[in-house]
Amino acid sequence: MKMKKRTRFCSCLLLLSLLLALALPAQAQEGKYVALTLDDGPSGRFTRRLLEGLEQRNVKATFFLCGYRMELYPELTQLIAEKGHEVGLHGFTHDSMAEMSESKLHKELEDTAALLFKLSGLKATLLRPPGGSITKLVRGEAEKQKLSIVTWSVDPKDWATIEAKTITRRVVEDTCPGDVILLHDMSDSSVDAALAIVDQLTQEGYTFVTVSRLAELTQTDLEWGKVYSAFSMEIR
Repeated sequence: MKMKKRTRFCSCLLLLSLLLALALPAQAQEGKYVALTLDDGPSGRFTRRLLEGLEQRNVKATFFLCGYRMELYPELTQLIAEKGHEVGLHGFTHDSMAEMSESKLHKELEDTAALLFKLSGLKATLLRPPGGSITKLVRGEAEKQKLSIVTWSVDPKDWATIEAKTITRRVVEDTCPGDVILLHDMSDSSVDAALAIVDQLTQEGYTFVTVSRLAELTQTDLEWGKVYSAFSMEIR
């Protein structure tokens, strides 16, 4: 009789555990997630080497590409998409969007999105204004063109140093679950740092995902014209 009661009790506990697991967001069950983002590319050999390193590590990143550089490296734009990475807009000229007129801003975003689609078949849903300069006009135009604005929460200022170890240390020390990491695929030091960051944070239990996937894991609906710099990993 006691054995039957214990069996029923254990079965109830198992059922309760399964129900709780289903109720928790994915990140609560699986671990810690962050998004690696790369600005200003494509950049020739730097982007190519970065893509090779990410593929070896089975990591997907989010690339915010410039229109004028997509014109210079159309094959790399296509390769980024073929490798399964996410691609967002970083403007055509890399000029400050905060200083553009409404008509110029509209054309800047429209032309970049059109070129991206032509080269890769991808329809952009994310925008990162150069320098993170965001105004009411930028938000409004992003909303019109059905783009969510993504900035960042971890910035090692990799453009200001050639020391890959310094860049890596800054990121590893500052990163928390749900963060969006900003880097650039414009130099050997940044590419070296990006791959080292992936290796070190992976050892610490982190999983790298695209920005859109990070939003999904944290049950965040990406709204057009709204600004996102990080995503809460708290259980909801």
